[in-house]
Amino acid sequence: MKRRAFLGGAAAAGVLAGAPAVVARKTWRWKMVTTWPKNFPGLGTGAEFLARLVREMSDGRIRIRVYGAGELVPAFEAFDAVARGTAEMGHGASYYWKGKSEAAQFFSAVPFGLTAQEMNAWLYHGGGLELWREVYAPFGLIPAAAGNSGVQMGGWFNKEIRSLADLKGLKMRIPGLGGEVLRRAGGTPVNLPGGEIFTALQSGAIDATEWVGPYNDLAFGLYKAARYYYYPGWHEPGTTLECFINRKAFESLPRDLRSIVLNACRVANQDMLAEYTARNNDALEVLVRKHKVDLRRFPDPVLKRLRELSDEVVAEIAEKDPLSRKVYESFRRFRDKVRAWHDISERAYLDARA
Repeated sequence: MKRRAFLGGAAAAGVLAGAPAVVARKTWRWKMVTTWPKNFPGLGTGAEFLARLVREMSDGRIRIRVYGAGELVPAFEAFDAVARGTAEMGHGASYYWKGKSEAAQFFSAVPFGLTAQEMNAWLYHGGGLELWREVYAPFGLIPAAAGNSGVQMGGWFNKEIRSLADLKGLKMRIPGLGGEVLRRAGGTPVNLPGGEIFTALQSGAIDATEWVGPYNDLAFGLYKAARYYYYPGWHEPGTTLECFINRKAFESLPRDLRSIVLNACRVANQDMLAEYTARNNDALEVLVRKHKVDLRRFPDPVLKRLRELSDEVVAEIAEKDPLSRKVYESFRRFRDKVRAWHDISERAYLDARA
């Protein structure tokens, strides 16, 4: 008893004297499921980058293992897997979940909608992120922007697009609102995960596909399966990629780690856009010069009609339910406001530089 009293007193004296206390540090081990092929440039590596950021910023307190599409769950089951707690995080694009909520599509890409810079402005300073969280709340998920591809390409086609008639009967891999616009134009939209696109195009199961842009399209070898490469990407002018987090898992974290996770997403969001901006033109030169890809611009009458159809589709989505209307009104107001500013800033400058 005397010995224990002595040791206890010595320990207390040590603390009072400033001796460091040894505290066991808790570590969280999470899983992230993605809709992308494992380590695919830009998208898959963006998920890996986010996981690494969280580990480094938390000093190893959160360690995230990233699973590519099909490794733990199929690509289009990532949303449900995170909602039910099979994984703590997911990485994808919100237009894949229109079957869960029509309003979700506004937070990835709207045809003829916001560019990457404008999307970030709406999300972070225009009320968009709060609405996004409201849309995902019934599923027990917290969304965050975690990447952006910038303006995408219009897609790969096995025939020339000279007029709107060339879209009729066309089977094209194109998700989200862009797919519905194609349907209105007489085509047939097909929703495929990235890992299945090349085989479908090469086999003739689809006639055309959009994916992302030169950086990713070169990596997929899509130039081997289609001849014509069209621009601009009217359907995805600035596609936001997302990280969605299981709410219970997120709320189990201490406050500092919650902040680290969300701020890591913001860093990843910025970094991915910078990477695509840096890589796309180099990849385009390889496609055109080395692989002799036929680069084409969509005819103006085709773009004009697609824009008209897009306005119809987006307005109709807003009528599906009160939350979709709420999101649409916020999106539309912000788009009109930022467009007025960009007409005398970004657009005017680019016209002058040209």
